[in-house]
Amino acid sequence: MDNTSVTESAADRTALRKRALAKVSARLMPFIFVMYLVNYLDRTALGIANVNGMSEELSLTATAFGLASGIFFIGYIILEVPSSVITQRIGARRWLARIAISWGIVASLTAFVPSFEWLLFARFMLGVAEAGFAPAILLYLTMWFSNSERPKAFSLYLLGIPISSVLAGPLASWLIVAGEGVFGLTGWRFMTLATGLPAIVLGVIAFFYLTDRPQDATWLTEPEKAAVLADIDAATPPEAREHHGGILSSLKSGRVWIMGFAYLGVVYGLYAIGFFAPSIISGFAEQFGTTFSTLQNGFLLAIPYAFAAAALILWPRHAAKKGEIGWHVLVSTIVGAAGILVAALIDNPWYIMIGVTLCAVGVISSMPLVYSLPARILPAATVGTGLALVNTIGNVGGFAGPYVTGWLTDLSGSTVVPFVVLACLLISAGIISVSVQTVTRRRNGEITTSSAP
Repeated sequence: MDNTSVTESAADRTALRKRALAKVSARLMPFIFVMYLVNYLDRTALGIANVNGMSEELSLTATAFGLASGIFFIGYIILEVPSSVITQRIGARRWLARIAISWGIVASLTAFVPSFEWLLFARFMLGVAEAGFAPAILLYLTMWFSNSERPKAFSLYLLGIPISSVLAGPLASWLIVAGEGVFGLTGWRFMTLATGLPAIVLGVIAFFYLTDRPQDATWLTEPEKAAVLADIDAATPPEAREHHGGILSSLKSGRVWIMGFAYLGVVYGLYAIGFFAPSIISGFAEQFGTTFSTLQNGFLLAIPYAFAAAALILWPRHAAKKGEIGWHVLVSTIVGAAGILVAALIDNPWYIMIGVTLCAVGVISSMPLVYSLPARILPAATVGTGLALVNTIGNVGGFAGPYVTGWLTDLSGSTVVPFVVLACLLISAGIISVSVQTVTRRRNGEITTSSAP
């Protein structure tokens, strides 16, 4: 065969691969993005409800609100790995549909809680209902995208966090104002009901719309299916091809456990900021004499997450291009830590907003990168359970972030101490990520060398 034929054949394969990946992205990513947007909107709505009548109506202190925010993760953590095992057994399509419908029901019913104790119960049950959602989505994406494409795919999925936070402030604030008295509910209760219902609709759609695997995709041609599977296989490193043990063998990987602790630091920051940023911005009136309305406070809350959305698109793409996942995590966490220290230590509303914005940018842009490291280590048969383990350990930070931040705020009378703790955890997450990347590269080099003829 002459060189011209070889070149044309390679060009045809490249074009086919690009066409297949474009169809996969166009078919799956918008729907997955919307699912996660609605999922995170349910979570951020609680912080907005807290400063718009919920804390007064249910008599919540900062510690009590932190407990109500964080107890969600207890139920989530308990069922995270079992839920992931079920996902791999019955398929992501069915299980994601079940999760969305059940969390939508529980989130909507939270609008009717009569007391703090019932709020705790509703938040716990919401965690039970949502358990396994994130690793199910991540596992689903690993079935469609190769290692080289996953940072970008994960970032598009996680884009739901900043976008929902951009929308959450103005939308939730508008619902609170417009919904006051509707169905006899106070504004925050109507908003809680309205943000829970879309999940039920999405769950029903997911059951019919999603496709479990490339092999089952009637919307791909046979050559396109083969191109997607070949791309995943070609980008799998040597270590991830070696697989011994059953579906739970990923629980034995020390690096997966360590990455779980890195993710814990990131999630701690995400929820500490997410739940307390509305309180920080509402506190401007008392601290600095501002006179913002409820809706204006909502728009202020959107600013940090608008910048975070841009970083979430650009930074993981840069990391994938350079192949330096760990170092990109470290840079992100340093930015986040510096931002939260600025917000804690400088008594000026402009600097506080800049600090909160930098923290949101650093924390959120690091999330898809932290996820992509264990996805590079584990074989396809165990990656779902491994990602569930990382998510489970990380979501301990989801409980600890709001609760410890609220407790330390009550204890010290300011946010300085809790935000310094947050900065230390973020930098630790970055250092862990660099270490895991270094060990993984050395291990893959050893495997390649030992298997060479």
